[in-house]
Amino acid sequence: MLNMDFSVMVTLNTTLMDWVASPKPGVWRKPLAREEAERGHATSIVRYEPGASFHAHNHPLGEEILVLEGTFSDATGDFHAGTYFRNPLGFEHAPFSREGCVILVKLHQFQPGDNKRLAIETDKVPWQEIQDGIRYLLLHEFGTERVALVALPASAPGIAHEHPLGEEIYVVKGEIRDENGSYPAGTWLRRPAGSRHCPVAVQDALLWVKSGHLPA
Repeated sequence: MLNMDFSVMVTLNTTLMDWVASPKPGVWRKPLAREEAERGHATSIVRYEPGASFHAHNHPLGEEILVLEGTFSDATGDFHAGTYFRNPLGFEHAPFSREGCVILVKLHQFQPGDNKRLAIETDKVPWQEIQDGIRYLLLHEFGTERVALVALPASAPGIAHEHPLGEEIYVVKGEIRDENGSYPAGTWLRRPAGSRHCPVAVQDALLWVKSGHLPA
């Protein structure tokens, strides 16, 4: 197991981690949290070399993807950086990448009854303007869980907040800091239930944020 104690904070700068070969040639990954070697709960950064592909498969308890670089493809289309996916149990695909891509992937983590498939090109949908230049795009909401992208300008003041059921952040662009440190692009953070912090952007930042999904 890797980082499966949800009661502790985890911070990983994925840019400093080595790529590890997957069982599929041409596909590499950086494991962030993992229940078992090749099944169960997993969060990873995954890189497809140009031309790499997977055979058709589905995922028990779902698959969640954010395309970080390049173009990720399957039979439903070609999806560039910024596309967000949710593939529930029963959705089968054979993903590939002609030019290569890097994706954030979460497996086996859907809540019971969450069966909606999504494919959102986040640069083609309207974002919500909140305050102080902060922009917000809700990607998915089910039960207590919420997933969003947050564009946080360096000029915005910090907003202290608590997450009763935890929070995950992946810094897509820029850099943020809080009471515990600074987090440049490529950093993955997981904060346990009941944690509190006050993040601000050191540089204009784009964050993928997931909350309300960890055990209390």
